[in-house]
Amino acid sequence: MIKHLSMFAALAVLFGATPVLAATNSGTRAASSADLTGMPAVRERTQVNYEKYTTRSTTKTYDEADARNIYYTQPANRSALYKQYDSGNSAATVRTTRAETYRTELKRKYYLAHPFFQPTKGKFGSVTDLSYNMNSYDMFLTPVTDVTISDPNGKWDMSQFSIKEDFSYGITDTLSVLAMARFDMSDYKFDWAVAPDDTMDDSGLNLMGLGLQWRFVDTTDWIATLSGYYQYQQDISNNIVLDLKAGYKVSSSTIYGLVRGWYMNFEGNSYGNGITGNTEDGKEATFFLAYNTDADNTFYFEGGVGVFSVLDEDWTLNFEAIVGNYDWHNQASLKAAIGWQPNDWFALNLYGKMAVWDSADGKDLSFWQTDAVDGVFRRMGTANIDNYSEASVGLQAIFMF
Repeated sequence: MIKHLSMFAALAVLFGATPVLAATNSGTRAASSADLTGMPAVRERTQVNYEKYTTRSTTKTYDEADARNIYYTQPANRSALYKQYDSGNSAATVRTTRAETYRTELKRKYYLAHPFFQPTKGKFGSVTDLSYNMNSYDMFLTPVTDVTISDPNGKWDMSQFSIKEDFSYGITDTLSVLAMARFDMSDYKFDWAVAPDDTMDDSGLNLMGLGLQWRFVDTTDWIATLSGYYQYQQDISNNIVLDLKAGYKVSSSTIYGLVRGWYMNFEGNSYGNGITGNTEDGKEATFFLAYNTDADNTFYFEGGVGVFSVLDEDWTLNFEAIVGNYDWHNQASLKAAIGWQPNDWFALNLYGKMAVWDSADGKDLSFWQTDAVDGVFRRMGTANIDNYSEASVGLQAIFMF
């Protein structure tokens, strides 16, 4: 939708590309009119087993419980992804009468919100993610010589609703294929202190991807996965993404580390934030705040630590701390999620994520305007960035069938 511009505006990558927005964890870092909250949505769900012990004897009964510890059963035809959770109270069998023959029956429950989730052979996994994402920063414009602007003080503000689907199929117990797509509905604004605001909205299918996930370690103490996939961002870039996670199993928790990397090949040579539309006299104008004006391609990297804990039979908790380098800025972020799973095949996972530090504060970015005469981009000056902010909240519906 084209809006009237008080000054100049742009939703574009310089010299013929389209805009790319800074992102953090949950979509790719170079986002179209979307993913300002994060990194590629590498699928982070897992299958975990719950075992409930019961006893049977010929004439006597026994009380048995397992002290709320997680026990591991070495996989046979199906891989048990990490130690089983038991809801009992004592690590040893407590006998109330004389010894009798008994046997233990197992009931497995798979924790679908686990960060190492992938379906086993012949199974399908589905993660539908509904999220609200926010990105903003203050800016002060300093024009070059002979350029005059009506209002140097402004704020960039982006709000976005996203619907993302991750779908996977288990080729074997340790190898699965995955596909992903994301639909975004975004609103952009340059909020000027004095001049009328410049606004724009955009919606569409902005991300598609295909890849593989391999669980190459799964023992009583350790678990590790490697994922690799291709992503296409509409009118922005072609991306190759690698994701490595390794975890150590402790009682009812998995403590893990992760490393991710993106190679992004841009369709243009610059990316940033902007709005495009018509001035009040009817001429098309473009205002573009560039993150990088010499970026045919770039690399993003991030690493962090996390912990996933089983609270009881139906509830789980997940925390992550991430530090990343995203070409033009560095960022530290925190993520928390709580999951509810009433049965083996369905779970809900509520999460929130926010940046707690960003090196964008204090940086000077270049801003550009299309010339009213020939439509060519001109560098108009610099924009000093302050109070950079990113955050997202979301709800995931997870299925395995």
